[in-house]
Amino acid sequence: MNVKNIAAVIEGIFPLELAQDWDNVGLLIGDSKRNVKNVLLTIDTTSDVVAEAKRLKTDLIVSYHPVIWDALKNVTAEGPTGVVYELVRSGIAVFSVHTALDAGVGGVNDGLAEIVGIQDGEPIGDYVANPATDNYKLIVFAPLKSLAKVSNAIFAAGAGAIGNYSHCGFGTEGTGTFLPMKGSRPAIGKKGTLEKVSEVRFETIVPADKLDNVVAAMKKVHPYETPAFDVFKLHGTGPRYGLGRIGELAQPLRVAEIIGRIKKTTGAKAVGLVGDEKRLVKRAAVCAGSCGKIINSVIAAEADLYLTGELKHHQALAAQEAGLTCVCLSHTVSERFILKKFAGQLRRRLKGIEIRTSKKDADPFEWKDL
Repeated sequence: MNVKNIAAVIEGIFPLELAQDWDNVGLLIGDSKRNVKNVLLTIDTTSDVVAEAKRLKTDLIVSYHPVIWDALKNVTAEGPTGVVYELVRSGIAVFSVHTALDAGVGGVNDGLAEIVGIQDGEPIGDYVANPATDNYKLIVFAPLKSLAKVSNAIFAAGAGAIGNYSHCGFGTEGTGTFLPMKGSRPAIGKKGTLEKVSEVRFETIVPADKLDNVVAAMKKVHPYETPAFDVFKLHGTGPRYGLGRIGELAQPLRVAEIIGRIKKTTGAKAVGLVGDEKRLVKRAAVCAGSCGKIINSVIAAEADLYLTGELKHHQALAAQEAGLTCVCLSHTVSERFILKKFAGQLRRRLKGIEIRTSKKDADPFEWKDL
């Protein structure tokens, strides 16, 4: 199995289309054709992590944060590009997921929501589209006598499913006109003669991942040499994706109880607290990393608690003035816990590949009691 194969598996779990447009995700360093036997998971790709990867004979590092954020004008052994230089020199590939893992189902923010006890959490903001969940409207014009054959082929290829119903479609009868020109091979009529045919405008819904197969199946059975059809993208028909999660708790909890659950799952040794620790939380929001910019949305949604990685000073003041309790774990602590689950997902899908989680990857802050 090579880097490209593993990248496809990762994208099958957390599509890169879910990443924010400012992010830098995907294969950032390395050869997509390189054979892979050992994978190392990490939040950050530091010099210590690279040394660990070399010692473990790692072929591919899968990192949360991108090892390259901005365009590089040079890559040297010394200075800020030293890690990139060493990775290239050592032939170690790096694939980064970052905000795709934040927004994806079962990713970081879903993990935080589960810790807090949020049920049926919805994204808070920075919404993105997932092409895999898009739906399209297919409209096909076919002779009345051929409708059953055409529609059945379309349904068999995966179109027409709405909720718990299959074979969903609609047809309107009308008159189709066409004039076969030189070089045509008309199934109905003759060259040079204007034809009028009783046709049906048949329409149905098609998931994005089945569109190509559905169109191919339709063309294969359609009696016309050149079928007339339209395809339109439907907006707002799929689930919503974005950063953070917000929702009601399955069971109201005190802030102190939630902090206890956070500590158990993430291993956090300290938290930054804004607001009342004794309040009863019924509605909460979460967002991993640095998500202070969406705090106004959290306040507007009248959440009792906001769990995040870090807040700027003025954002913390805004929360305090609004009566919103905030718990800050530090940037990396709010994300690191997901690596264990991510490793399990990859092990189930990548049989025969050694999946390790870095032991050198760590919070750059050391929290001490004064």
